[in-house]
Amino acid sequence: MKISLVVSDLSGGGAIRAFLLAQVLQKLNHDVDIVGFQFGKELYAIPPAGILVMAVPGQKYPEFMFQASSLLSKIYGDVIYAVKPKPSSFGLSLLKKFSQGGRPLLLDMDDWEMSWYGGDEWHYRPSPKQLYRDIFKPNGQLREPDHPLYVKFMEKLVSYADAITVDTSFLQNRFGGLYVPNGKDTEMFDPQKYDSEKSRELYGLSGYRILMFPGAPRPHKGVEDVLQALDLLNEPDLRLAIVGGSPYDDYDDRLMQQWGRWIVKLPKCPVEEMPQVVAAAHVVVVPQRDTLTAQAQFPLKLTDGMAMAKPVLSTRVGDIPEILGDTGYLVAPSSPEQIAAQIALIFADLEAAAQQGIRARARCVKYYSLEAMAITIASAISQCQ
Repeated sequence: MKISLVVSDLSGGGAIRAFLLAQVLQKLNHDVDIVGFQFGKELYAIPPAGILVMAVPGQKYPEFMFQASSLLSKIYGDVIYAVKPKPSSFGLSLLKKFSQGGRPLLLDMDDWEMSWYGGDEWHYRPSPKQLYRDIFKPNGQLREPDHPLYVKFMEKLVSYADAITVDTSFLQNRFGGLYVPNGKDTEMFDPQKYDSEKSRELYGLSGYRILMFPGAPRPHKGVEDVLQALDLLNEPDLRLAIVGGSPYDDYDDRLMQQWGRWIVKLPKCPVEEMPQVVAAAHVVVVPQRDTLTAQAQFPLKLTDGMAMAKPVLSTRVGDIPEILGDTGYLVAPSSPEQIAAQIALIFADLEAAAQQGIRARARCVKYYSLEAMAITIASAISQCQ
């Protein structure tokens, strides 16, 4: 079948999940395209080769209505697969579904969107004057297509999807649906294809012991805790390589201002290049803090490290202990002291750490490969037919 993935913002993090789902759907021999708004200046990530991505410029209301019409005309799939329960993805997908005689609609959730605003505690109670400003002023909050008021309403409509996929037990407990983790193409991410030392030479990392965070830093992701741990260790050959950086704000710059001596910034790259990048790491760090947002997430960086047989140092937050099983190094969240101790432990016995990485890859192949994801997604599609 032809399947259209509908993304709320291709310049935001949801694009990564959409690209991953597209890879899985291709494994199932479906014809896949991705259509979505682009609210930022550039795509959040470089799409995998062979996947058609159609970006529609995104603006605030009322211009958004004309852009929404353009996006709707580009949803060609026999099945619609909305990524995130937002008006700009799920909302428009519902319109397409009901205007096309009940076209099958799947909904994927990889975050609890309301967690970014305080979860169930968030309420919109403006004064009459503020309500007027939010509607009519150029920077009015309600002119944002995915304002939390609209997202909260969309969450009440998830039952109108023919099937739901989620990537954490948190989301499954809250919304139901089938569990589809943030897996990895374990054939592409195969450590046997890469030489770690050559990768370090390629990216200017030779001579250093490399901790790698292969993603976009944000406060809940705990990168500051790793940098504080490096301050505690104060060993000059340790470095934290950050891949891609954050497109959202100046958080990267603030990290550089305070901890620049420990940080090496690597540019974002196509998914096909990521295995070679991750090969350069000695340790992959995923130091999630214990926030509502983090509890609802399956960090993609976990399977980056697992697939490449790297020691993975992470925190006991959400599903992370279950994802890693006994193959990772776990510490309490927001604990630079424990992170420092684990870094010292790993480098004190790199052979044992390498064996741990091998076990992590075996676990990734078994539970978090594209093939493992495909079994569940095929089941989700069958529910729609």
